[in-house]
Amino acid sequence: MTFAIRSSWPPLLRLLRSMTSGTPASRGGSPGDAGVPEINVLYHARRLSLVRLAVLLVDDLETAEDVVQDAFAALYRRHGPDLRGLADPHAYLTTAVLNAARSALRRRRTVRAWVPPVPPPSPAAEDEALRAEGDTELLAALTRLTIRQRQVLVLRYWSDMSEAEIAETLRISRGTVKSTASRALAALRDELPEPRR
Repeated sequence: MTFAIRSSWPPLLRLLRSMTSGTPASRGGSPGDAGVPEINVLYHARRLSLVRLAVLLVDDLETAEDVVQDAFAALYRRHGPDLRGLADPHAYLTTAVLNAARSALRRRRTVRAWVPPVPPPSPAAEDEALRAEGDTELLAALTRLTIRQRQVLVLRYWSDMSEAEIAETLRISRGTVKSTASRALAALRDELPEPRR
């Protein structure tokens, strides 16, 4: 299995090439080549195997290449081109790739777990029609009534049902229909402004 180098790799490649221009390392030299920065040799020797490892961990080639590039960049920032001060660069890189892959998976989990807020429901067509007629205050006052009061008023004055029909529909007594309607109308009178004459 071979992987193409992504467009995000050129800055690192330019850095490595600038350190090794005119040396055999650009053709994949060995650690014994004179003047070749060790990180360049390590990059050519390990990049592909580390990308394969990262692909197995994150299941995404682009993320895997980013993980490996970040690991080499961190290694260079910390130790420079000469790796003689590092006991085991291969182990360092493997650990860095494993840690970065775990971080990438955590970020991915967080993104997938986020649920966007639900937008408020659009007003019904009837609401728009009523608002167009100037009944905004009435609709707002109705929403402040209890559910039973709204049911009784809507059935009585919107659906034009009798008290007996409302009682049968809501499975309550006619007396309850009367008292509920009376309390609901009183609440509306208290809330709504007096009509102008």
